[in-house]
Amino acid sequence: MHVLVVNVGSTGLKLRVLDDGDGLVAAKDLPRLEPTDLGHELGAFLHENPAIDAAGHRVVHGGSSFRQPVILDATSETALEALADLAPLHNPRSLAAIHGLQLLRPDLPQVACFDTSFHADMPAKASTYAVPRAWRERWDIRRFGFHGLSHAWASRRAGELLGQPREKLRLVTAHLGAGASLAAVAFGRSVDTTMGFTPMEGLVMATRSGSVDPGLVLWVQRHGGLSADEVEEALEHDSGLRGLWGESGDLRRVIGAADSGDQDACLAYDVYVYRIQTGVAAMSAAMGGVDGLVFTGGAGQASPRLRADTCAGLGLLGVSLESTRNDAPEGDGLVSAPGANPAVLVVEAREDLEIARHVRELLE
Repeated sequence: MHVLVVNVGSTGLKLRVLDDGDGLVAAKDLPRLEPTDLGHELGAFLHENPAIDAAGHRVVHGGSSFRQPVILDATSETALEALADLAPLHNPRSLAAIHGLQLLRPDLPQVACFDTSFHADMPAKASTYAVPRAWRERWDIRRFGFHGLSHAWASRRAGELLGQPREKLRLVTAHLGAGASLAAVAFGRSVDTTMGFTPMEGLVMATRSGSVDPGLVLWVQRHGGLSADEVEEALEHDSGLRGLWGESGDLRRVIGAADSGDQDACLAYDVYVYRIQTGVAAMSAAMGGVDGLVFTGGAGQASPRLRADTCAGLGLLGVSLESTRNDAPEGDGLVSAPGANPAVLVVEAREDLEIARHVRELLE
C-alpha cells in the first residue's frame, strides 16, 4: 500500500508518499497556499506519482467528536466542517485538501488523522478549565492539546533511541516550530500539554501569543474598541516573536538580530526561551519526574543554540547537554552524554510516519 500523506500546516504544505516499509517514495514541500490553490498542487503531485492506494490527512482539531483517526465520508466531513473555527489557520485548509483530492481521485480512500487524538485521554485534572459548568457542558469546552501526531512520533522514536519502549519512560516532547507546544508523555500516554482549547494557548510562537491573561483581552476590547475578529487577528498573526521583536517571527532572524545587539530581539528571544523552560518544568512535574527531553519540529531540530539556551536553565531537573553532540547532531539521536539522566534527544518531526501507520491500521 502506497500512502499519500497530506500535511497542511500553518506555514506550508508537505506531501509525502510512503511504501509498505515506510520508505519515502516521493516528497514535496510547498509554501502556505490558499485553499483555492491546493487542488492544483495536489493534481500536479498525483500526476507525477500516480501509484497511490490511499491518503492520510493531518487535521489539527478533531474536537470531542474525533478521538481516533477516521475513514472520511459525507458524515465525518460534515462534522469536520463544524469544527473549522476552532483552528482557523489549519482546519479549513485541511478540508480544502480533502475536497480537492476527492475531485481528483473520487475512489481513493481518505483517512483523517487528528492532532488532538493523542491527548484525548488526558486526565480530567489536566484537561478541565475552571470555567462555569454551563460553558463546559453547552460548548464542550476543555483542553484538547495539539501537535499530537508529532508528540506521538517523537516519544515513540525516543524510546527506540534509548533502547526502551516509551511505555517505560517519562518524556517531555518539545515540538518547536512556527507553532510550538510541549507534551508530558508518561509511559506512552499524554498526561498534559501546553496547548488547550485552540492552538493559541501555551508557549510563545512565531506569530501566536501563547497564553495571556484573559483579562488582558477583555481590557483591550473595552478600551480599544476592538472586535473579536480584530483581537483574534492580532493574537494569531501579530504576536509571539513577531509582536515582541516587531519585524519577523522567524527565530533565525530573531537570534541574528539579538546577537547584533537589537534589544527588542534580545527580549523576544529571552521570553521565548523562558516560556519553554518553565513549560518543561511544568510537564516534568505532571509526571513526577522526567527520563528524557526530546526536541523536535523545525526550530527544535535545526537550532543547537535554542537547545543549549533552553537546557542551560533546566539544571534543577538534571538536564545537561554535551556541546559536541549538540552542535552537530547526526540525524536522530542523543545530544546529552551517554547514560545521562534525563537524556536529551533530537528527533526529526515525522508526522507522516504516524499518519501512514494509522491509515494502514484502518484500511487493512
